[in-house]
Amino acid sequence: MRKLKIFLMCFVTINASTSMDDEIQHLLQYVKTTKCQYERNGSLHIGIEAEEHINNKYKYYKDDVNNAEDFIKYAATKSKFSGKYYQIICPGENPIKSESWLLLELNRYRKEFVLEKN
Repeated sequence: MRKLKIFLMCFVTINASTSMDDEIQHLLQYVKTTKCQYERNGSLHIGIEAEEHINNKYKYYKDDVNNAEDFIKYAATKSKFSGKYYQIICPGENPIKSESWLLLELNRYRKEFVLEKN
């Protein structure tokens, strides 16, 4: 059963036919509208502030971004200057690395898109 679950996750990820731009825009909107706080270098930021920062980093790294995973890696994972990973702090939940949080949302978005097409 576990192998089937892993296979299905890979299948959805590979076969999702959303565009990279749609996925990135979805993730930016997800950050912007979150009720969680984004911790960056020890400072907490609301979604709109985090989205602005990530979008600026994305513009800087745009030539290196070939997919949504690259977007997350380059623009939304950690500080280039301090090397510290960004954390997401949601009410009533343990902090989670922003990379994991965004990858979970990306996979959810792709699954939703595939289900809508079927």
